[in-house]
Parts: sequence; structure tokens; C-alpha cells
Amino acid sequence: MLFSEILGHDHIKNHLIKSASIGRIPHAQLFIGPEGTGTLPMAIAYAQYIICGNSGNENIGSNEACNLKFNSISHPDLHFVYPTVTTEDIKSKPKSLDFIQDWRTFLNENSYGSLFDWYTLLGVKNKQGEIRVEDANEIVKSLSLKSLEGGYKVMIIWMADKMNISASNKLLKLLEEPTDKTVFILISENEEDIIQTIRSRCQVLHFNALPEEVISSELITKYGVTENSAMKIAHQSQGNFNKALQILNGDSEEFPFEEWFVTWLRAAYSAKKNAAAINDLIAWSENIASIGRESQKKFLNYCIDVFRQALMLNYQAEKLVYFEPKVNGFTLEKFAPFVTGNNIHEIFTSLSDASYHIERNGNAKIILTDLSIKLTRLIHKN
Repeated sequence: MLFSEILGHDHIKNHLIKSASIGRIPHAQLFIGPEGTGTLPMAIAYAQYIICGNSGNENIGSNEACNLKFNSISHPDLHFVYPTVTTEDIKSKPKSLDFIQDWRTFLNENSYGSLFDWYTLLGVKNKQGEIRVEDANEIVKSLSLKSLEGGYKVMIIWMADKMNISASNKLLKLLEEPTDKTVFILISENEEDIIQTIRSRCQVLHFNALPEEVISSELITKYGVTENSAMKIAHQSQGNFNKALQILNGDSEEFPFEEWFVTWLRAAYSAKKNAAAINDLIAWSENIASIGRESQKKFLNYCIDVFRQALMLNYQAEKLVYFEPKVNGFTLEKFAPFVTGNNIHEIFTSLSDASYHIERNGNAKIILTDLSIKLTRLIHKN
């Protein structure tokens, strides 16, 4: 993967190229950025640059065989670790190496893909992805081997915040006593979820959301989208290129999130005057509880976004509003007056807490029912 293929972040590219060119390559780096900003493809491009001994902004050098191996994500000096789950084929102690073919498929289809996309490919259902101590053991084995190119070995740990305690402790020892010419690149969307002892040993690079003009330009150039459509998609994607591709392909949500949200909102609104509506809220909670935990968390994040959009509209920040409801009879203009500075903090806190408890394997039906009762009170708060 070439630096020229990475969208935006020219200042980060220049920093990585310059530091590598003068031989100042940190043994551990942490790439922090929201979904769809290109942290993973940037890490791969950087690994290719230093392993193949390339030069120039186009990441092209004389080591053609080395660069060709990177095209298929199969270079022996490039290693990956990522969250995994047990499956029908891997029934216990799963590790990244067991899913390497799926991982290559994931990267080839869309290197800007999200953790949810990866879990969907694995078919996690109601399971929680994790990086386990078995992965840490594989890291030790992989980095003990001699480099094929005689230079650097790179270990990319994607979604490093998903490491459990045992894996984190083992990785910490490796970071404290790094082997020669070994580079760790940790990637995460949530810096605070990585333990402080690991963060303190990494050079941190922050990736911002992609500018709308960068996303629209890529959609026009590579996907043949008209300028007006590209600008609209770029605005709706909010700096997330993965989301832009989902909108373009018409599959921005696997589930009917908007329908679920509107049904939930209407039942919560009615419950104050009609006690029977509580049955609708319980039925709604049972329905959402029947889908996988990752889908539940994704839906709750979707709800947070809609509430945020309603607040922006209520505060007359129309230029920041991109949400376009499709459910009949529901408009953001009618909904916005119910989202104010008096209740938005409690709404956000309630949704975030629900997502937190679901991630930690709480009973989804109880969590969602409790959330629904809270929403009934909050949307009527003056």
C-alpha cells in the first residue's frame, strides 16, 4: 500500500517519511483516530516504506519483490494482531493467525473498514471480540524469527484497546525490552481504553476526521460519483470514508436502525400519558436484545448521533445537520424541540452507560428496558 493511496493526512505522511529517511524510527507508535480515517492503511503503508527500504513520497523503491509481497498483504516481515472470537472451526483459544485469510479478504475489500465490519465478516453474533494472551505468545514467536529482508520487522496491532489484561501485560514486557529493528504500531479509536503503561511507551499520532473535500474528491475520481452527490455523501459521512462508501453502496446500516429509533421514541413519548405504552417499550427492548451485542452497541451509537443532530438543529446550527429521516411522519424539525441543554447530557450519559454495560455482557433486555424508562422521563423534561 502506497502513501499516495492514503486519503489526506499529508502532515502525518511527511512526518513518517522524514523520520524513516533519517533513521529515527520509534520502536513503538500508537495511531489514534476515529473510524474511517485511515489509521490502518497508513500503518501498512508505513510498514512497507521501512521494510522495503523505499524512498520518496510515492513509496517506490528498487526492491520490487518486497513491494509485490505487500500488494497481497503477505510479506513475512509484516505481522498483524486483531480481535477474534471462537467460531465453528476455531472452538477455543482463537488467535489472529487462525483468521489470516479472512483478514486479507477484509483488507482487500476495504482497508478503511470498521471493527463492526470485521466482526460481521467473522460472524460474531452475540460474542465479544478480544485480543488474547495466545496472540501475545504468537507475537513473541514471530518477532524472534530472522527478518527476510534483513531489516525491520513490523507488528501492527489493530484495535489494541481490545487486548485483555494477560495480553497487555505480555506486550508491555516486549515494549520495555524491544528487540533490534522491531517496530510496533498500535491502532485504536479510543486512546483512554489502552492502559497507561503501554501508552507511555508509545509515540502517539492523532488522526483527525477526513475533510469533506478529500472524501468527495476520492468519490468523484475513483467511483465516478457526480460532484453534487459526492459533496452530499461527504457531508453525511462526517469525515468517515468507510461510512461514505456505505452510503454510496446503499448499505449504510445492516439493520433498520432508523425504524427502531422512531418506534422507540414514539413509545417513550406516549408512555407518560398512556401506561399501556410501557408494553410497547418492553417489546421493543426484547426485539433489540435479540440481535448481537456488537449490533446493539452500534445502534446505541446511532441513537447518540441522532440526538446530537436534533440538538444542533434546535440550536440553529443547520450547516452541521446531515441526518435525513426516511420514516414516514418523522422529521428532525418536529423532534428537535424535545432535545435541549436541559436533557441532552442525561440522554448521552444513559445511552453511553447502556452501551458500556452491554459490552460487559450485562443482560441486554434489562439494560434496554431501563434505558427506555429513562428516555420516557427525559424527553418530557422542560
